[in-house]
This record gives sequence, C-alpha cells and structure tokens, in this order.
Amino acid sequence: MKQEDTHIDFYLIGISNHPTPKWSDEILSLIEKSTVFSGGKRHYELVKSYLPKNHSWIEISGKMDVLVQQYKTFDVSIVVFASGDPFFYGFGNTLQRLLPDVKLTAFPYFNSIQLLCHKTQTNYNNLTAISVHGRDWSALDEALINRCELIGVLTDNKKTPAAIAKRMLQYGFDNYTIIVGETLDGDNEHIEELDVSTCATKTHHTLNCVLLKQIRPKEKPFGIPDTAFIPLENRTNMITKMPIRLSTISSLALRDKGVFWDIGSCTGSVAIEAKQQFPHLKIVAFEKRVECSTIIQKNTERIATPGIEIVIDDFFNLDLKNYPIPDVVFIGGHGGRLQELIQIVYQLNPKARFVINAVKVSSSKIFISALTKLNYTISTDTIQLNEHNTISIHTAEKR
Repeated sequence: MKQEDTHIDFYLIGISNHPTPKWSDEILSLIEKSTVFSGGKRHYELVKSYLPKNHSWIEISGKMDVLVQQYKTFDVSIVVFASGDPFFYGFGNTLQRLLPDVKLTAFPYFNSIQLLCHKTQTNYNNLTAISVHGRDWSALDEALINRCELIGVLTDNKKTPAAIAKRMLQYGFDNYTIIVGETLDGDNEHIEELDVSTCATKTHHTLNCVLLKQIRPKEKPFGIPDTAFIPLENRTNMITKMPIRLSTISSLALRDKGVFWDIGSCTGSVAIEAKQQFPHLKIVAFEKRVECSTIIQKNTERIATPGIEIVIDDFFNLDLKNYPIPDVVFIGGHGGRLQELIQIVYQLNPKARFVINAVKVSSSKIFISALTKLNYTISTDTIQLNEHNTISIHTAEKR
C-alpha cells in the first residue's frame, strides 16, 4: 500500500535553530493542510508564524501521560516539530515507546552532533554518540572507560560542558580536547575548542552539544597492579591480589549482565576491575567500614573508573529495595553471616549468580551447602599465590 493511502497518526518534522526554517515543498504542503501541531515551547516560537491561522498547539513539556491523553482527543493526523532527527534521542523514540501501535512518518534534519561535526569538519565515522540530557552519567562513564576516540554528547542545563569537564578531570581523563557548539544554526551560533581544564571554568549557552576528541591515548591495563590501589591503613594485605582478582572476574561472568554487587568491597579493587573490563555494568560497592568511603572513592579516581555507587553501611541494615537488583554478587565479606546474606540476595533475585573467595573451610562449607539447597550448581577453582593462604573461588550458578 502506498504511503499516501495510509492514515498517518503523527508526522515528525525535524527542525534546526534557523530563524527562517528550511523546509521542502512537501513539508510546507503538509503544514498548510494540517490543523493540529505539537512541540516544545522553543519549537513553537520558531514555527508559529508558518502555521495555519486556526490551528491547535499541544505543548510537549514533561508529563508524558498527560500529553498522550491530549493526543488521543484528536482523530486527525498530528504534526510534531522536534529538534534535528526525531529518532536520535528524540521524540520519535518516545512516541514509539508510549504509543507502540501508532503510524509515523518522519522528515528528519541533522541532529546537533552531526551539525557540530559538519561545522568543524570532523570525521565522525567512529563517533560514539551519547546523551546525558535528563539522564545519569553512565553513558559518558562507559565511553570514557572504553577509551573512545571521539564522543558526541547531548547535554542539559545541569550536565553542562563545564560539569562534563569537571567529571573528566576528577577521573583523570584530561587526554581529550572539548569542542562546544552553542545554538548551532542560530543567529548566535558559537563554536570553540578548549582543553578540559579551561572548559571546566567556563559557562556556555544552555542550548549546546559537545564533541570530546582524544588527543593522546590513556593506558588501560588488563589486570590493575596491586600497588595502584590505596590500601586500608595498616592492612596492606586486605586487598584481593591481581591474579585472584582476574580469576574472580572470570568466574563472575559479567559480559551479558546488567547489575553487579560487590559486598564487602574494602578498597574497591574487585568493583573497579569489573568496571574497567565491563564498563556497561551498574555496580554497587557495599562496605561497612566508614574509612573505606574515602579509600574506594580515591581508588576509582586514581584508576579512572567513574560510575561505581559506593554504599557505606552495614549491609544487613539496608533497605536493599532502594538499589538495582543484582544479576551477579561477589561476597568479599559477610561478617560471619554468610548464610543470611545468601538468603537476602536470593529473595531479591532467585537467579542471581554468586561468587566468593573463601580462605576458611567453614565459609566454603556454608556457601556450598546453602546454595546447593537452593538448587545451584557449584564450581570451584583453588589458587595459592606466593606465601599467601590457599583461596577457593566458589561460583554458584542457577541450574
């Protein structure tokens, strides 16, 4: 069936900041014969002089459930104006999520990151595009830990170019230059390239996007040297040594997992190694020693590992429903309450994978017994490192 014979629920028109919109005859004809339009407040200011006199405008401003109900009161096609490409972190994706059965036709424009690449003549074949607009830092953290050479970032009024630069400096990513594009295609367009330190001190127009261009590589070791970590004071052996740590990471099988809990994190070495190897992970590091809060945070900064949530409290006193449910758990400490800990995690996710590094025979017996009763399969690797005690790495996987 031809498109013109099919009823379209929404037409999505991508626009720029041009004071005079650059539209094709097809789009102009569509606007002329339509009566219901939608978009943000800024979009309305740009297009209202081109709309038919007796039109209805539905503003997109926050509460999506209310917006959807407004849309449903009309039985005609709705023309939606969106910034750039509606399917690049845009309203087209939102519509498909909220109204999965609607029929859409899009007339995209360049997205802002494309525009900035065009205007700076930047080859973006290998661009990693992310958004921190109304989101947390996780996408940026992942791109930085992955050492991506070119990163395009959609910002917002809190996660500004300066805020991005400060986070990069905090975690040692000063090996980039930052290109900031403000009000691209607008009358006040401004583009500048800055080093990270300078960008951290500057204020930019709220309508901006950013390119991060790597100017020199940053080392990413497979297996972080033990000496790289700040240890617990007077307890230098209270760290999972690198060969044990790497074997533990292997046993955790984190590649296709989403959430990892490191319980009894101490210096954060296992959590940091896991985040370095699998930066997509949401990691929560639990530790009850108050002094470890500073130690873990400093270690994440020294080893360029942003994005680990550090929780300093007794694990057994926490309301664990406030944290993302784990796919995998590493038990680095349990305060003599191992069986209780296993039961708590099992209640949250009866399919969670468990790994423990056991030195005491009693810990091995409790771990194996408790998880076997829960229909887990146990596998064990035994390692002795130099003069240290033998360690049994037990893995429990749901049958």
